[in-house]
Amino acid sequence: MTIRLPAAVREFGLPRILIAAFLVALFAVAIATHMSFAILLTDCIARVARNGILVLALLPAIQGGLGLNFGLPIGIICGLIGCVISLNFGVHGVAGVALAMGVGVALAVPVGAAYGWLLNRTRGQEMMVGTYLGFALVSGMSIFWLLAPFRNPTLVWAIGGKGLRTTLALTGIYDRVLDRWLQFDVAGVTIPTGALLAFLGLCFLVWLFFRTRMGITIAAARSNPRFALAAGISDERTRIQASVLTTVLGAVGIVVYSQSFGFVQLYTAPLLMAFPAIACILIGGATVTRATIAHVIIGTLLFQSILTTALPVTSQVIEGDISETARLIIQNGMILYALTRFGK
Repeated sequence: MTIRLPAAVREFGLPRILIAAFLVALFAVAIATHMSFAILLTDCIARVARNGILVLALLPAIQGGLGLNFGLPIGIICGLIGCVISLNFGVHGVAGVALAMGVGVALAVPVGAAYGWLLNRTRGQEMMVGTYLGFALVSGMSIFWLLAPFRNPTLVWAIGGKGLRTTLALTGIYDRVLDRWLQFDVAGVTIPTGALLAFLGLCFLVWLFFRTRMGITIAAARSNPRFALAAGISDERTRIQASVLTTVLGAVGIVVYSQSFGFVQLYTAPLLMAFPAIACILIGGATVTRATIAHVIIGTLLFQSILTTALPVTSQVIEGDISETARLIIQNGMILYALTRFGK
């Protein structure tokens, strides 16, 4: 016997309803065990602002017909190079963040174009190629971080004076500079206004972009390649444009992430950063072939809130921590669920 779900449930998606119910249950347990709800909510909002742009970076790739961008570390590495250059020159405050973003975007444009060219040559295997290319580039950059000609004593290893450290602290440079801009408290909940505005502002710009001529052609080439070809739209060109945009947003996203986190992490740190971002956008309701700004925001809220709340709540209730287990189940389960819905 086939069970028909109500239309509203089908529209929102049963997986999202279950995950939202799980999150509400976590908050209820936190209140019942007299945990500080304000602190939990503050951490949830901070994580949403910190990770939001990295999730947003996946949207152009999906809209452009490139699928889930497992090659997100390519854009992240461009942003990390920008961060290291700004730190090496000792640029502080908002100027340091702007320089890091500027260098990251300048690198991401040609790198994204090359990435798009490669994906055009491996059509139909974009997710697999992106995964392996991202892994290969992260490994290759681990050699670069050791050999790069940076001499700032706060960045290089103390012994030998060569090679960048694994983790570079941003304290006193541009640590949480966006988070603190226009920051305010509401009932004990701290709102990182600057980082949230950066996330929501970029969401608005991407929304506007996909209503311009270029954005419409990118979406049209993905949804109906034959119609696009008849209309004179180059499918290969739109895919490269989508690749450039997703790489640029990845570079900007890691700069915002790093300043909010307080550290720049190098070497193998970017290796698996695409997976939680992909899980976020899928939890929000996106598929392999379609994504919207609402999917980005809803998914980031649900997934990052669960990650933030699960650890303290489970530690309070039971002896042990199942937050990592819950994260892996939800993250990889949603990716698997989306892949089984490919083409539907």
